[in-house]
Amino acid sequence: MPTDSPGSSMRRLCLIAVSLLALTACQSTSEAPAPAPQAAAPAPRGVTITPAGFRLPEGGGCQGDIARFRAIQANDLETGHVTRTVYDQIEAEMKRADSMCAAGQSGPASAHVRATKSRFGYP
Repeated sequence: MPTDSPGSSMRRLCLIAVSLLALTACQSTSEAPAPAPQAAAPAPRGVTITPAGFRLPEGGGCQGDIARFRAIQANDLETGHVTRTVYDQIEAEMKRADSMCAAGQSGPASAHVRATKSRFGYP
């Protein structure tokens, strides 16, 4: 069995020590502290937000879809997030949806509400 020379053993030990130091440096567990939570910025002056008690109407089918979108529109008009002109355009579309819904065309009426929402930039 071959034996290492003393110089070879010393070099091997140094190489192992350097490798361990390099690994230790790469696996450092110190992390930057997490940023402190920030309070929400207050609404800009003159901007009205939805009141805390605002609730969307319940109900299913086309009647529920129409009622919920109308509630959103009324709130947006009241808070200044939509102009009267845009509100009136949307309301005209909701009257069409109302007519379809009253005629028993629930699917097309709900589809009309979704299309109107999309056309006016609502999710």
